[in-house]
Amino acid sequence: MTKKTGILFIVLILPVFVYLGLKQFGTNHYALPRYIPAIDSTTGEIKMAKRLNPRWNESELDTVFQTLPAFQLIDENGKTFSSSALNGKIHVASFFFTRCTTICPKISTQISRVQDTFEGDSEINLISISVDPVHDRPEQLTAYAQRFDANPMQWSFLTGEKKIIYPLILKGYHVPLADASEYDQAIKNPDETFIHSERLVLVDKEGIIRGFYDGTDKKEVDRLLVEIKVLKSMYSIP
Repeated sequence: MTKKTGILFIVLILPVFVYLGLKQFGTNHYALPRYIPAIDSTTGEIKMAKRLNPRWNESELDTVFQTLPAFQLIDENGKTFSSSALNGKIHVASFFFTRCTTICPKISTQISRVQDTFEGDSEINLISISVDPVHDRPEQLTAYAQRFDANPMQWSFLTGEKKIIYPLILKGYHVPLADASEYDQAIKNPDETFIHSERLVLVDKEGIIRGFYDGTDKKEVDRLLVEIKVLKSMYSIP
């Protein structure tokens, strides 16, 4: 009888105590990778810097990662949008143009899902940057934003000078981009002119890239939604 009681305890009761113990004392630690290490221009090597490891209270060498450069663009209301508005916030960047009839509507539809998931969350910002800034002025951006029920308090559509936008996308967000008309003046179809990435880019509060996602793929955006929550939780861990 004692043996049977012991077996019953192990099978039925012990897991309950384990669960309660983990719930009471355990801490789930999640982490997202950081992308795009900073390169020393003089040596060509990855930059390293000392940081304090809070677990051991000792300094150790750690990789330095690139941060998003400062920029100023124009939003759908014709107002200046400064990258300083993203300081201390998690943001998701996407790239589009209003005359696009292929991947852009798919991307914007998925961004709408992100907006709905984090509705009213002041910690999360969404920005969509036009790769066709000559055509996409504030009035075009406003009409496009309305198509997707964009909340201007959370989701901004940006335009500006091409000489600012293209380097920002290529070297700041590290996604491919090209204007084919620069190489072939015969190209007139906007969908063939602007070759841009379908990627969404997740950027943390310090301006470091934390993830790339296919904005036309629902499963990839599902992953983005989860990883935004992971990133939020990382900031709540002491």
